[in-house]
Amino acid sequence: MTSIRAFDMFCGGGGSSLGAQAAGAKIAGGVDLWKPATDAFKLNFPEAVVFNKDLRKLRPVDVIEKTGRIDLLLSSPECTHHTCARGSKPQSEESKETALQIIRYAKAMKPRWIILENVIHMLPWARYPELKKKLSKLGYHLREQVLDASEFGVPQRRKRLFLLADRDKEPLPVSIPEVSLATVESILDPEGTWKMTPLKIEKRARGTLERAERALAKLGHDASFLIVYYGSDGSGGWQPLNVPLRTVTTVDRFALVRPGLNGPMMRMLQPSEIRRAMSFPDGYQFPDVTRREKIKLLGNAVCSKLMQEIVTSLCAERLTSQQIALPQAVEHVWCSGARPRPSELAAV
Repeated sequence: MTSIRAFDMFCGGGGSSLGAQAAGAKIAGGVDLWKPATDAFKLNFPEAVVFNKDLRKLRPVDVIEKTGRIDLLLSSPECTHHTCARGSKPQSEESKETALQIIRYAKAMKPRWIILENVIHMLPWARYPELKKKLSKLGYHLREQVLDASEFGVPQRRKRLFLLADRDKEPLPVSIPEVSLATVESILDPEGTWKMTPLKIEKRARGTLERAERALAKLGHDASFLIVYYGSDGSGGWQPLNVPLRTVTTVDRFALVRPGLNGPMMRMLQPSEIRRAMSFPDGYQFPDVTRREKIKLLGNAVCSKLMQEIVTSLCAERLTSQQIALPQAVEHVWCSGARPRPSELAAV
């Protein structure tokens, strides 16, 4: 039995593909318009065919000529214009409609499976029912699920919509495993790795100090915690370290506060720590880009550990028949030296 061959639309830095690969799929290719994303994808999937262009202008037949057969189509269409994260900025219907490109690629590639991922704000989109109807007309059986990455052992609360499609049968629901919540503490680099500066300095914004003061009043002055450095999140603008991180975005927004000899000290969370919050493996390589671009790569991504679980569930029969080398597949996705539990090995 040949391996499952996957193509990643809107591939970004490769979060979905990392998960699919860990589940046993071969990553045949990916496409993204943003060059830092395709640079990252090339680094981490050197054998894949990567297209740095607008997928609307890319002919699927040309993709297939270079990638060969595609069994699994991964797709995370543009999400910014579905969500309230844009604030008062106008939303673009053209951006939302990039999701409909799945139909064009599915017609040409005829994959057995499709996984679409997006923010839950996609659900009320006027053309979302049309997208599902067109997939059904192509012969796909659909299952819609909203999943929170933290329930799968990812150290981040990240709730997303997943539309699963299988040409042969109705997809089973993705089961939520019995795992303990992974916390912010588990993603942090060792203390002293990064320089910290005093929290209370003259140039610090009043809002930042107010969020820190709320945390100090609740936890005490000897506590460590996170604050939302830019803006607020509707939850007081801070969180303790013994719970999963709040949703990572494309903005460098989380700051760590620890007690110091002369008062609280502060630093921003680093890309290495955000990478762990996304459950990317320790061996993940960033391209030569700015810190801001690294954060954007991660914030746009899919948590790889969650995608591994989804691919394993959706493609279970085929994956079992492939007889995946379990130690290699599992080792690729678990980060920070954490070892998989026996139940997780059985699930793969």
